[in-house]
Amino acid sequence: MFAVIKANGKQYRVAAADKITIDYLDAEVGSIFTFPVLMLSGQSTVVGTPHVDGAVVTGEVVEQTRGDKVIAFKKRRRQNSRRKRGFRADLTVVRITEISGLGETVKAEAETKGAPALEAAADA
Repeated sequence: MFAVIKANGKQYRVAAADKITIDYLDAEVGSIFTFPVLMLSGQSTVVGTPHVDGAVVTGEVVEQTRGDKVIAFKKRRRQNSRRKRGFRADLTVVRITEISGLGETVKAEAETKGAPALEAAADA
C-alpha cells in the first residue's frame, strides 16, 4: 500500500517505513506528524478531490538537517563583475510510521539496530 501526500506544497509518494527528506517542518525530533493524503493505493486506488476522506498518513520526525550548498555564481565577461552567493536549505527527515484508509492500515515494522542484520548476513 502506498500513498501520495502533500507536505509544504510538494507531493511525495510514500509507503510504510519510508524515510523522506522534506522542506523544514517546525517540529521537535521524535514528534508525530499527520499529512493530508491526495491519493491512496492498496486493494483499489482512490484519488481525492483534493484529499481522500478518512485517509491518514502519520510520520515521526527523525532529524532536522541541512541540504547541500547550492552556489549561484554570476559573471559578466570583460566587466570585472562577479557575484557568488551560497544557499543551504533547512530540511526535515521524516519516517512514515502508518498509512491508514479504505478500511486498511499498514504500520511500519519496528526499526532494529545493527545486531539482527549482522546475524542474517552471517546465516547466509
